[in-house]
Amino acid sequence: MNDKMYLLTGAAGFLGSNVSRALVDQGCSVRALVLAGDPAAEMIPPDVEKVTGNLLDGDSLERLFDVPPGIEIIVLHIASFVTVVPEWNQKVYEVNVIGTKNIIEKCLEHKAKKLVYVSSTGAIPECSRGQIKEPDSLSPELVVGCYAKTKAIATQLVLDAARDKGLDASVVYPSGICGPNDFAYGFVAQFVINYVEGNMPAGIAGSFNSVDVRDLAQGVIACAEKGRKGEGYIMSNCFVTIRELFLLISKLSGVPEVKIILPIPLARFVAFISETIARLRKKTTMFTTYSVYNLARNNDFDCSKAMRELGYQCRSFEETIRDTVRWLIKEGKIDTLVSILS
Repeated sequence: MNDKMYLLTGAAGFLGSNVSRALVDQGCSVRALVLAGDPAAEMIPPDVEKVTGNLLDGDSLERLFDVPPGIEIIVLHIASFVTVVPEWNQKVYEVNVIGTKNIIEKCLEHKAKKLVYVSSTGAIPECSRGQIKEPDSLSPELVVGCYAKTKAIATQLVLDAARDKGLDASVVYPSGICGPNDFAYGFVAQFVINYVEGNMPAGIAGSFNSVDVRDLAQGVIACAEKGRKGEGYIMSNCFVTIRELFLLISKLSGVPEVKIILPIPLARFVAFISETIARLRKKTTMFTTYSVYNLARNNDFDCSKAMRELGYQCRSFEETIRDTVRWLIKEGKIDTLVSILS
């Protein structure tokens, strides 16, 4: 295993920490780019070599890529600036697009053996019905929101580098990411907390699709080993309706099920009011018109290509939510009927 080194960006994040841990468990040599002063760096396994820097700093990227002669470089570009605010944000563009461009250039300069870029299903144009598959190309004009647009631009840069510059690069398109040990308390973890604490009096008539971070981490590693040059792979779970999600969380936590489900037009109106109040109070809210859009859109993603070509597998969504609830109870984030989970 000493003839190759995995170079990771985003190793301190939810997915990146799981990927780095899985690689270390396999005996791989791993080096990670870490932001200066990032408190989440403690989530990176101690066996991982850390390089302080960022995607926009050429000197730190050079240190990341400077490996001994004869060592193959495998780059897993996981880092990104995630935002649920749909309006354009220059910083999001710089990290997601310029940062990816810099990684591509370093891969070419240092003759990286492989690049795996973690994109997002949000970068894939939505189809109104049927399963959504991997696209041949992407365009920011065809997707909604700043994050999705920047990921579409960055993904196309990777695909272009594979096609035009000979870079052996593959793309992973995760749906939402969830599971235990999400110490940033992302969307799904916060969703569960709010529901169990009774802060979610109603749902909307939408759907949800989220992949277990543990399965996604294995899928990213498999893509580095088996992913075809210039190809993309959706890694998702089955989609569930909000009503099904409410029923599942209630079953696993013991709290009463929320029965009220708002139709989409009413949900959009309520979200607009919620956004307006939050703006006036200079606070944030999870219930926005953009969050309603993401729940109302088609979330039926087809991961059969990743299963067929990479051996990708995803555990049941019920198992993921059960493990997440157990972890939140252990962390003291929710106080509920532990006996339900035994």
